[in-house]
Amino acid sequence: MALFHNDLGIDLGTANSLVYMKGKGIVLDEPSVVAVNQKTGHVLAVGSEAKQMVGRTPSHITAVRPLINGVISDFEITQEMLRSFFKKAESNRVAGIFGKRNRVVIGVPCDLTEVERKAVEDASLNAGAKEVYLVEEPLAAAIGMRLPVHEPVGNVVIDIGGGTSDIAVISLGGIVNSVSLKVAGDRFNEDIIRYVRDKGKLLIGEPTAEDIKITIGSACDKDIEEQEMLIQGKDVTTGLPREGKIATHEVRLALQKSLDLLVTAAKNTIEKSPPELVGDLMDRGVYLSGGGSLLRGIDTLMEAELGVPIHITDDPLTTVARGTGIIIEHLDTLRPILLNERIPKSAIG
Repeated sequence: MALFHNDLGIDLGTANSLVYMKGKGIVLDEPSVVAVNQKTGHVLAVGSEAKQMVGRTPSHITAVRPLINGVISDFEITQEMLRSFFKKAESNRVAGIFGKRNRVVIGVPCDLTEVERKAVEDASLNAGAKEVYLVEEPLAAAIGMRLPVHEPVGNVVIDIGGGTSDIAVISLGGIVNSVSLKVAGDRFNEDIIRYVRDKGKLLIGEPTAEDIKITIGSACDKDIEEQEMLIQGKDVTTGLPREGKIATHEVRLALQKSLDLLVTAAKNTIEKSPPELVGDLMDRGVYLSGGGSLLRGIDTLMEAELGVPIHITDDPLTTVARGTGIIIEHLDTLRPILLNERIPKSAIG
């Protein structure tokens, strides 16, 4: 029987991780969360099951995110999370064909240090990958959007993920200018939590803040319907459960500073690029991807501030994963865009 190599493309995100299997497409989309028993050190759950435990575990069980702002903060837990994701992806392989994990392409933020990149490579190899390749997330997003990245034209991508927002000007198969900003979905949640605590005197958790952001959040007031949302939390003064309300304009106010930072970073990145490529933006515009691009009105805000057309890609949550998938499907021809040379498992013993 023929051997089927389970080559994978991975969007290893701070909030969610997606896995693309060669020949099958995206086979896994789960939160980047791991539940650990602190007494024994054993991993109890990974992904969706672990996320359900956030804020609801006894003291000896911790539900953690092993990546912070796109960077590995706990090497061993990241390794276990990747091993679990690999196994789940393998369970989706073609029935009746033996699978062997082979090559893996992973999207990473564009400003990782060599040490941080090495941590991603080693964690993947220890989790069972045979060869590991890294690609910058905005470049993977551009490929996932089928932009003409190898042509001599400027392609500007803003990938707003959970931990980081990566802004890049791309031309001729490479990144001309880029910045990775620690202002993204998680930061938006923190802004909402802080606002509700300071203004409403109510303590809420990250899941509630995420729900507020998705349900009534907005980046601008143009053509945005004003809504109110009932929220439940803990009273700052008494510590007892209490209900409160928050409106769309309040969420917008909470997010204003972070959105201003994002717009300023985009302006600076574009301004530092060659005039010829910047000129292409008048016709081509800027492309948004990542979960943060789903915030209502963010395209309208960007268009007003940057003065160019803004496009939100179809299914922005999967853009980077689809890009890594296209790379793994055509690895031999797309190899020059990768950050690292071949990293065989034998390199770490």
